[in-house]
Amino acid sequence: MPFIDVPDGGEPNMQRAFAFRPDVFRAWQQLNGAIKESADLRCYELATLAAARRLRSSYCCLAHGKVLAEQFYDYDTVPKLPDGLDDTDRAIMAFAEQVVVDATAITQADVDGLRAHGLSDEEVFDVVLAATARCFFSKTLDALGVQPDAAYSELPPSFTEPSTVGRPIAR
Repeated sequence: MPFIDVPDGGEPNMQRAFAFRPDVFRAWQQLNGAIKESADLRCYELATLAAARRLRSSYCCLAHGKVLAEQFYDYDTVPKLPDGLDDTDRAIMAFAEQVVVDATAITQADVDGLRAHGLSDEEVFDVVLAATARCFFSKTLDALGVQPDAAYSELPPSFTEPSTVGRPIAR
């Protein structure tokens, strides 16, 4: 249950959280859509998952982990990421975490490290956008006490238990 009293119209908890400012939710959807439109989806989801974990956002870990499990890996593999990934994907996830932890500590050498793994400047920018956008959304949901939707509890416990890194799944 969110900390603030918002109407329940049957929509996902994340959308309910924006009931007082639906225009902000629509703007978020537009921004997130623009980020995803230009990015490689798997790379975007890996960066987003790494950022969400570091932010301790259960909602975002579950949502983006589910995308990774259904489109690229499986439910048992996702909680173990970056284990099993190649060096490039590991570097993407580590960089996204670094953006969350302390973006001011990122150096030219960090960016050059991603370039050495074959990422273009545009792809580095996409990783940064995925991580920074996740900061806004995850922190908004968590500051309002928004729990992941109860439907996530229907997914395998081997996925949901390690992916629930902050707020518990709603009942």
